[in-house]
Amino acid sequence: MANVSSCVADSSNEAPVANGLTEFGEKVVKEMNRLGMIVDLSHVGENTTRAAIRLSRAPVVFTHSSVYSLCNHKRNVPDDIIQSLKENGGIIMVNFFPDFVKCAPNATISDVAEHFHYIKRMIGADYVGIGGDFDGVNRVPRGLEDVSRYPELFAELLRSGQWNVQELKNLAGLNMLRVMRQVEKVRDEMRTNGVEPEEHPDSPNDNGNCTSNAFYTEYV
Repeated sequence: MANVSSCVADSSNEAPVANGLTEFGEKVVKEMNRLGMIVDLSHVGENTTRAAIRLSRAPVVFTHSSVYSLCNHKRNVPDDIIQSLKENGGIIMVNFFPDFVKCAPNATISDVAEHFHYIKRMIGADYVGIGGDFDGVNRVPRGLEDVSRYPELFAELLRSGQWNVQELKNLAGLNMLRVMRQVEKVRDEMRTNGVEPEEHPDSPNDNGNCTSNAFYTEYV
């Protein structure tokens, strides 16, 4: 939702301004639900995340984030938010960037596996996915140099005795497909119930929303 703090929400990269979602940001989440758009919470601040999960009728995702308790990087997800994903139905897709995996310049495939184990132990194998972020990082763990190494990751998880084959299938993509179906189901239910589009917000000079060239010039 936000790589930088904006009129929609606070990001994880900057000091909070709105303490989460702005009023306009709440409208954005509701409208995303109505349109069948998936809410991605990687890069947003913790309070933004909590607010979006409370507000969203549909499952949310973290497309490329890891576990804060294993590496206390601001881009990672704290335990209370991970736990809230189970009720929401969303997933956290583990990022492979060593800075997020180990809080260090280097990491191994075993270090990455620990993030998958942690999430599975906390909320189960139905709420986790793979978000390697190979196109967005300049360093990768040893043993996970590119997507061709995914079978090695599955082998590592299977060897641990903590995963079965069906759970690995869910991890590999079925969990994400389930989220997509649920997001579409919420969209269809809102359409059936006659939910109208969110009211067009006022000008940015009044409420600081994102509908003008003034905002575009400042933030993009």
